[in-house]
Amino acid sequence: MFMLISLTGVTAFADGAKTGSISGRVMIDEDLPMSNGLIFVFDEAAGAPPSFDRYWRVPDEVVKIGADGRFTALLPEGKYYLGAIKRRSDEDMGPLQEGDLFLPFYANGAPIKYPVTNGSALDLGNIAGAMPFRKSILKTRAGTTGIEGTVTDARGKPLENALVFAFPTPAMLGKPLFISEKTGKDGKYLLRVYKGGSYFLKIRNSYGGGAMKAGEIMGNYGQDKPAAVEVNTGAIVKGIDIVGTVFAGQGPKNNPKK
Repeated sequence: MFMLISLTGVTAFADGAKTGSISGRVMIDEDLPMSNGLIFVFDEAAGAPPSFDRYWRVPDEVVKIGADGRFTALLPEGKYYLGAIKRRSDEDMGPLQEGDLFLPFYANGAPIKYPVTNGSALDLGNIAGAMPFRKSILKTRAGTTGIEGTVTDARGKPLENALVFAFPTPAMLGKPLFISEKTGKDGKYLLRVYKGGSYFLKIRNSYGGGAMKAGEIMGNYGQDKPAAVEVNTGAIVKGIDIVGTVFAGQGPKNNPKK
């Protein structure tokens, strides 16, 4: 099991923690706020800078945007990257989907790094220029670092709507590093990552932890004993097929009959 970040307007920390804030107003254009969207917050110390076209890093905090486009993120001391998203679907986490509005906080083609110090209050003012996401901008050509394969049940039938999560350790607890797009009817996935290394893979079709629901997919690469996938920077490892199970409500079963 793993647990992803819960959505909060502000983030609570232990008494005595050194915190500051980042606030602003996110606009689709100069006159239209990105009402009820989300701010994704990425801690520089926790991983790679975010990228909307090369890979999908899991955010460290998620902050709601108000009806007027305003947000405030309370954060411990550190340096952070930000991005704004408004989904077409009800899903909060995971890679951008066709038609989602997104606004990366970039300058000169690179994500901006915002410092937070104890007691600081950084106001970014109005940030405008959200655009609809198109899958055609994804960088999956030569130079992509990633893992590719098919998710199936025990009989070899492709499993649709599965997500593949990359973790740094075989325990696969806590927050994953990267997430793939959902598999299609063919069960194929491409999990893009920031750089080469050892990754452990888990599959589910939802982003949070908690109790499994009937029809949900679960599993990991290596079955009973998680196995590492070794990836070289700039290369895609192919043929990493994962066998999953579908939870039937009383217990997981391989490809239960309909």
